[in-house]
Amino acid sequence: MHETIGFIGDRLRPAMRGLFLACAAAGCAPAAVERCDVLVYGATAGGAVAAIAAAGEGMAVTLLEPGRHVGGMISGGLGATDFGNKSVIGGMSREFFARTGRHYGQPLAWYFEPHVAERVLRDWLAEAGVPVRFEHRLAAVERSGDRIRRVRMKNGAVFEAAVFIDASYEGDLMARAGVAYTVGREGVDQYGESLAGRREVCEYHQFKAPVSPYGPDGKLLPGVYGGDPGRVGQADRKVQAYNFRICMSNRPDNQVPFPRPDGYDPWRYELLRRYLEKLPDLRLDQLIHITMMPNGKTDVNNNGPFSTDHIGGSWEYPDADERRREEIRQDHVRYTQGFFYFLANDPSVPKHIRDELNTWGLAADEFQDTGHWPHQLYIREARRMIGTYVMRQADLQTDLTKEDSIGMGSYNSDSHHVQRIPTPDGAVINEGDMQVPVRPYEIAYRAIVPQRSQCTNLLVPVCFSASHVAYSSMRMEPQYMIIGQAAGVAASLAVRHDTPVADIDVRRLQARLRAAGAVLGPAEAVSEGLDPRSLPGVVVDNPAARLTGPWRASSATPAFVGLDYLHDGDAGKGECVARFVPDLPSEGLYEVRISCVPHPNRSARVPVTVNAADGPATVHVDQRTAPPEGGLTSVGTFRLRAGQDGWVEIRNHGTAGHVIADAVQWIPAAAPGTH
Repeated sequence: MHETIGFIGDRLRPAMRGLFLACAAAGCAPAAVERCDVLVYGATAGGAVAAIAAAGEGMAVTLLEPGRHVGGMISGGLGATDFGNKSVIGGMSREFFARTGRHYGQPLAWYFEPHVAERVLRDWLAEAGVPVRFEHRLAAVERSGDRIRRVRMKNGAVFEAAVFIDASYEGDLMARAGVAYTVGREGVDQYGESLAGRREVCEYHQFKAPVSPYGPDGKLLPGVYGGDPGRVGQADRKVQAYNFRICMSNRPDNQVPFPRPDGYDPWRYELLRRYLEKLPDLRLDQLIHITMMPNGKTDVNNNGPFSTDHIGGSWEYPDADERRREEIRQDHVRYTQGFFYFLANDPSVPKHIRDELNTWGLAADEFQDTGHWPHQLYIREARRMIGTYVMRQADLQTDLTKEDSIGMGSYNSDSHHVQRIPTPDGAVINEGDMQVPVRPYEIAYRAIVPQRSQCTNLLVPVCFSASHVAYSSMRMEPQYMIIGQAAGVAASLAVRHDTPVADIDVRRLQARLRAAGAVLGPAEAVSEGLDPRSLPGVVVDNPAARLTGPWRASSATPAFVGLDYLHDGDAGKGECVARFVPDLPSEGLYEVRISCVPHPNRSARVPVTVNAADGPATVHVDQRTAPPEGGLTSVGTFRLRAGQDGWVEIRNHGTAGHVIADAVQWIPAAAPGTH
């Protein structure tokens, strides 16, 4: 088993006694101990929601935050919510988006400005009566038997609680409490995961032209790893790339120029320069992913083979001490600021890219206490607890239900690249990217509970128990808030009934969550789509389709059927096939309709094959526009046999633009007109 165990326990107590003796000799009094029912460490969005949820259950709660801000990534630049299927986001997680929506005069705001997200969370915490202690960084954990007794901060503050919740991105409280955890990627064999370990082929964010990774001296260029890349499927301790989500502004009155970082060296971006030399017609949006936020601002994310992801720069971070973590963070700052400065100013960058980037600047009214730079490094993955139950690939793809469900996830298995390595033919590739569709799945309460023998009064809603493959889907901020709500309510039950967190009444927990609007299973989903049961004839929705290829689920665009629809991401052309198989009551004429979820970025010629009684017939459908009468788009009328023979296939072969596979409808037709 690939794991690391962080431990404090008895080894710390002699040091703590020495500290108290030294303090007494110096004539200073020991710090007063503050007591509460539930202590939450880490004011991430998940931590804030956990604290509010526990307070709502009548608990005395304290929220400790090492930094100076509330919200983690949700107020740190990640305004373009990774929602996946919106219908499975319920409870307090959905309430956050409703509260943010009220700021903008909308029912729900899935896209928002960083300062708005933080204001919403701060106001919510104040409304719930939760005190937030900023600049409280964990120094030590003191245990008594199988329980955490108290925690000590580096500023000397000491806190006792009945139940502790580690909601930090790093999992420091968890580790120092002696709870088992892992870092990096499991191998294929550990949990039987086909997606585990080093990846064989990574299509996305890859070099589209061969570029040499070697300098004139024969040494590898900056950012290229020269060590052992590992065998395909092999475990390692390498961590997917971190970055900053940059808030730019297109308003000249609200812009700050991209800074030139200290120690800037254009050689750090030599690989990018060579790539642009090979492909000079690349656009800016092929180098960074710009998503517009309200008021002319952005959430900028990584895009392409050399972008804002600092590939390989994250590996040491999970287990590093405070000093080394700050060095890694500053290295990410310098890398990302240098990347933007290079694109905006270096004469080797094509002029059209420089000109377009220079219409932007950092948003002057955001992150004002950190130089307009995001206060939160995007720690996509750090430590992961090895708890009572480990969520894994099967839990996202086949074993979707859980008796102890506390919420649902739905985002793709999404890992960013892990390493950039040279190839035997003298080129370079990125490795580790994973973008694999999942079906909406249930999250087990056991995944946030440590093994009983290790700790009985700790819950871990962020560094929860999951393999790298499963964590890559579950790590989204809406899910952190969903799980955080469950952790807060579970902590209150453990306190009220004086029981280990593993022994709470899960049915009571589920009842409390449902009463607060949480979605624990598909039947409770808050669907924004058309109910397939309301449509006439025979309807097969996409969850029942037989799929081939890298389809992705989404609910971003309205006018879909059921909980979501599938799309090909305008990629993997020739690979995606969705077969919809009906159970027709009798042979006869049927009008066949498909749901296109129309949008201008769709394909104008999507091949749709109907297995008619006299042989397959293929019709090309324009998915860009809706039919004049609304509803589903008619493919034609066909004579079909009874039973399952009249299937329909939607393919992305030979298409340009996004291809949609949502639902297929068969309506008995009396009129002739077969194809």
